[in-house]
Formats: sequence, C-alpha cells, structure tokens
Amino acid sequence: MNNNPRKWVPEIMYEEYEGLTDGIPFIQIPENKEIPDILFMFGSQDTGEFEPDSEGEAQPIVEMELYQYACMQYLKSGLDPETYDRVRMCLGLKPLNEAIEKGLRISHSVLNTNEEQSII
Repeated sequence: MNNNPRKWVPEIMYEEYEGLTDGIPFIQIPENKEIPDILFMFGSQDTGEFEPDSEGEAQPIVEMELYQYACMQYLKSGLDPETYDRVRMCLGLKPLNEAIEKGLRISHSVLNTNEEQSII
C-alpha cells in the first residue's frame, strides 16, 4: 500500500451547471490525501478508418495516446524560478512575475468597474 498522500487514483468530477467551479473539472480530495502530483489521462482520436468487429460491422479505429498532467504548485516548489518560468512558457503561459502583474491589473480594473457601478 502506498502511503504517499499524492499517490492515489482520483475521480475527475464535473458540475452539471455553472456554479462553484464555473465549469472547471474538480477532484474531491479525501482526508489524509493531497492533490495528486501528476494525472495520467488517455486522449482518443478517430483515425477515419474502420475495421470489422466480431459480427462484421464496421467499427471506427481509434488511436489512444497517454498524456501526463503535472501539478504546477509542486513544480513551482521544486524548481528554481528560471526553470519554472521556462516550463510555464512551454505551456503557453507567461512567466510568473509577468502573470502576477497582469492579474493584479485585471483585478484592479474589475474592482474599479464594480466601484463605479455601485456609485451609479
């Protein structure tokens, strides 16, 4: 039995409506566990080709590829800032300090907009 709190098989959940998670999938984390450090997920794609099944019916041929998704919090704590920023940029994200600055500008803009609307 694995006692590592990050090593367990999670169930990926989805809300049926826009609510608490705003449509983003979530994982319910059991007591004494942490969010897994890496998730493995298969991606499937139709090839456009078909082959007969046991009854001779045409069935689509599907390619399956295994993907891994790492927890960014764990990467941030385990990598030096330059390497972490390189990982972020490989994923299409901005370097962390740049992303924080942009997030603060957006938050400030939202707060100002809300303040102006409450005055009206």
